[in-house]
Amino acid sequence: MSAKPFHKIGIVGFGEVGGIFGRDLADRGIDVATYDILFDAPASRDAMLAKARACGVRACESVGDCLRDRELVISAVTASSAATVAEQAASLLAPGQIFLDINSVSPETKSRMADYFGSSHGDFVEAAVMAAVSPQRLKVPMLLGGRYAAELAPRLAAIGMNGKAVSERIGIASATKMCRSVIIKGLEALVVESMFAARRYGAEDAVLASLAATYPHMGWEKDLPDYLISRVAEHGRRRAAEMREAAQAVSDAGLDPHMARATADRQDWLVDEIAALGVQHRAGENFSWRELADAIHEAAKSGKRR
Repeated sequence: MSAKPFHKIGIVGFGEVGGIFGRDLADRGIDVATYDILFDAPASRDAMLAKARACGVRACESVGDCLRDRELVISAVTASSAATVAEQAASLLAPGQIFLDINSVSPETKSRMADYFGSSHGDFVEAAVMAAVSPQRLKVPMLLGGRYAAELAPRLAAIGMNGKAVSERIGIASATKMCRSVIIKGLEALVVESMFAARRYGAEDAVLASLAATYPHMGWEKDLPDYLISRVAEHGRRRAAEMREAAQAVSDAGLDPHMARATADRQDWLVDEIAALGVQHRAGENFSWRELADAIHEAAKSGKRR
């Protein structure tokens, strides 16, 4: 028996991920509604409403409006707002509605969200997004957790999404992502620190050659350094917030999160330095970590930071 597809979906949070999912789902003929707090801000309202129209998505004036009559609600907000949105949704959902939280937060936060749904008419499923969304879009792999995860996975597949149920226990999917992020985002931060220092010594080619000899299949002498550093340049503030959630997850496990905290600090540092230069790198633009390192160094040396 084929899984029952969703026909009406609500998306709370219409940033990068919400916009990608909204457009792709609307393109599949699904009725998509969305709400974002930036709809309420005069400085951003017109641009956000235009974005929603361009994506074929109906912009709503409140979370309640966005949730009304939706079979599936996807929460794609900031880590700091995730629990608040879940608590609000839990009080509003009707029987049969599913709330899918895809935010990068700690297992404890996911568990707290699930608790909000203890007396809710709606059903809660956690999701951990396991790769960058923009390249794979709806097909980005997600790990699902909760009592309804196994039921939801084939229904997501029916609308072109890629969810895999991993546990009925809330927090396992999130823990998988958080612990993986200590490595993935930690590597990004390490590369920023190593390469920027090596550039100052004129030793970057030698360092990269040595890394390539040790790890020959990773692409150290090709595109890997530009890719890793560009991830921080483009999304460092959000990734730093996610790493502080990872640090909380490590702390909740009884370990002092030295590495996760340092990763977040280094990501924030690079974003601050780029902002001080008055430049902004956007996804898809040509990127050179060497040029960025030189620009930051020269600006600091000359005192010409904005």
